Amino acid sequence: MKIYNTTKGILVQSDKSFYLVNENWDDFFNNDNLYDKVQDIVKQNSAIDNAEDIIANHLLVPMKSQELWASGVTYFNSKLGRQEESKSAGGGDYYERVYNADRPELFFKATVNRAVPSGGKVNIRKDSTWDVPEPELTLAITSSGKIIGYTIGNDMSSRSIEGENPLYLPQAKTYDACAGLGPCVYLTKEALPTDTKIAMKINRNGQTVFEDSIEINKIKRKFEDLVHYLYKECSFAYGSFLMTGTGIVPTTAFTLQSGDEVKITIDNIGTLINYIR
Repeated sequence: MKIYNTTKGILVQSDKSFYLVNENWDDFFNNDNLYDKVQDIVKQNSAIDNAEDIIANHLLVPMKSQELWASGVTYFNSKLGRQEESKSAGGGDYYERVYNADRPELFFKATVNRAVPSGGKVNIRKDSTWDVPEPELTLAITSSGKIIGYTIGNDMSSRSIEGENPLYLPQAKTYDACAGLGPCVYLTKEALPTDTKIAMKINRNGQTVFEDSIEINKIKRKFEDLVHYLYKECSFAYGSFLMTGTGIVPTTAFTLQSGDEVKITIDNIGTLINYIR
């Protein structure tokens, strides 16, 4: 089952049927038993027939008061990429260490006002010369620390700024329209299959300029461990979202351009589409 945050209300999807719920997103989302609640909604309500229009024209980021955080260097490919971009600045050793450490790299990414829904425009910094999207499976977590579902994240990143000095990571990662999130939250009581695939395609002027995919079994860390460290000394009154890192790293020759279309697809969840300003 899936839930969408829209200007018309909360849209629930069960198979090919859709149901509209008039509830506050924060209270609705922050429910350890949300899957069961949504099942009851499906049983007790009638399906609507204009869901396609709502998704096409009224979609919001699937968050409100939740914070969006991110994990770094959780794939071997990411470790290599970060070491390559920072080697001239002498920072490569930090990425090797965090990849093998018990404590993961976690950083704050965005609140709802800096996140963009599917179909929206994400940004590249004007003071950056090398920019990439980072496609990431993103955990939907309640205030108690329970993972109730998954969505798709586009962790926009300035590799030139982060590569200049690892201490510049907040500037490389957090700015206006720095994240795409959505299009929905996929609710499930079961862990995602280990062969779940994350795929990204970047189109420019009608031509594909980058394409790659990876399975989530390449993630080094357990999702529960990432959540454990995130919630160690932080509380989230309405829950949170946590990007789990990227294993798709474009080469040093690639950088985003204004007008590019970024399409990130994750099995069972759907496709997040963002455009570059």
